[in-house]
Amino acid sequence: MTAARREVGDGLAAASLLCAADLAFAKGDVTTAVDVAGKGIDQAQRAGLHRLVPDARTVMALSALRQGNMSVSKEFADQLRDGALLGQTAHRPSQSAWVAAQLLEVQGGPTRAAELITGIVTDDQLLLELLAAQPAAAAWLVRATRQLGAEALARRVVSVASALAARNHGLRAVAAAALHASGLLERDPGRVVAAAASHLDVWAAASAWEDAGRLFAVQPAGRERAVEALESAADGYASATAPRDARRVMSRLRSLGVRRGHYPQYAGQEGVSTSALTRTEAAVAELVSQGFTNSQVGERLFISGHTVAFHLKKIFRKMNVASRVELTRAWSQVPTAAAWGAKAQ
Repeated sequence: MTAARREVGDGLAAASLLCAADLAFAKGDVTTAVDVAGKGIDQAQRAGLHRLVPDARTVMALSALRQGNMSVSKEFADQLRDGALLGQTAHRPSQSAWVAAQLLEVQGGPTRAAELITGIVTDDQLLLELLAAQPAAAAWLVRATRQLGAEALARRVVSVASALAARNHGLRAVAAAALHASGLLERDPGRVVAAAASHLDVWAAASAWEDAGRLFAVQPAGRERAVEALESAADGYASATAPRDARRVMSRLRSLGVRRGHYPQYAGQEGVSTSALTRTEAAVAELVSQGFTNSQVGERLFISGHTVAFHLKKIFRKMNVASRVELTRAWSQVPTAAAWGAKAQ
């Protein structure tokens, strides 16, 4: 085989792996998505096709974010940023920007990501590219811009999403995304429910059920439908391996008087000295090891800072550590976290 044919073959293999990772991610199979994306990175780098690497790192960053592993997501986001500085994100740069915006939003709310969100929405090419590639993006942008008080930006997202759907009649994912975003904008839970039933992306469908539940909850006599929608959202997030989002939904269910037995785990909870931890304690340990304060951990797990401190004392005792620094060092040895770290290279 000639060098040219070998290069073409390596390139096709890398592209095939990246497509498979995207598909697994859309189906909610995050474990497979991470594994295949990691192989895609290796293949692309061996073939010298560095412009394919950001696509794989986008999958890795979003997967880590959904699993609640903010430190790993930040590592991939930083790599995407570095790739952009080297001119390696010519293909789908909008998704790199979206990853960074979501990470900033998780860390400090929409105001932390305001500049980046505004930049995406006001850039015609970035916005269109993102909405075409990510079915969850339109609704996410509507929620974020609304929280920023930027109604005009929210309407712009819906306008572009609706126009994209109209030009691509028959593409179910695009139509569902536009329906979801417009239902949010108009506060129409029926439209959002229709989007949830139509979404092909597991996480996007779960987010639509959550949005519908929130909208039903504020309607007179809407509690029963709100609970039904939120139950569907919790199940969807669990299927998509998104424990952070599932926890948020279960907190809303508790506020409506509903309690669920299942409590989703965060990534990196098996291994060294962690077997005695409860799921809540493991979630606290994961977030504390990423540098979050007790108050910030509480906000993410929907418990009080005092409750976080209570759990932290038990974690220290069970893991035989005496400080947050020692906990971070011990937690970094958890096999799952190590596997993620290897893929980040």
